[in-house]
Amino acid sequence: MKYLIVGLGNIGPEYADSRHNIGFMILDALAKASNIVFDVNKRYGAIAEMSLKNKQLVLLKPSTFMNLSGNAVRYWIQKEKIVPENLLIVVDDLALPFGTLRLKTKGSDAGHNGLKNIQETLTTSNYCRLRFGIGNDFPSGRQIDFVLNPFTEAEQKCLPERIDKAIEIIQNFCLAGVDNTMNKFNNK
Repeated sequence: MKYLIVGLGNIGPEYADSRHNIGFMILDALAKASNIVFDVNKRYGAIAEMSLKNKQLVLLKPSTFMNLSGNAVRYWIQKEKIVPENLLIVVDDLALPFGTLRLKTKGSDAGHNGLKNIQETLTTSNYCRLRFGIGNDFPSGRQIDFVLNPFTEAEQKCLPERIDKAIEIIQNFCLAGVDNTMNKFNNK
């Protein structure tokens, strides 16, 4: 069985530590823990491949910038012949408190331009997403500044544990399925 795990983010050093790049951060940590490296010279993004028991995982960090992530997702789903239920998008979420993790099987884009583009490109919202809460502690009209800035010092101290938990959820998703994973992690 093959899975496509997509971490959303923006390429470039100016975005590397931003809240909006938590998808990239989680995939980077998963790759490091698995002793694999990303090939940055692939079409539409950086790719790393790994085995998890009898499952094959293709990790994708799109190079299309957040708002055009759908092009990369569609290309790699087709290239790797991934069935839609084996697609998982890892994304930041303003509606969840910092560090909260929620796995969902479908839903709206919730105002997230990366998810919006993926839904438009795939013509469906029926794909799994792991939402990582980044909070919403910003003044009115300052949402873009908030998501494109780094986590606070206090948040950075908690980040490694929350990223480890996100990796655990990704692994459980691939090994035990989405329903089992939602039951195990969503109410914690």
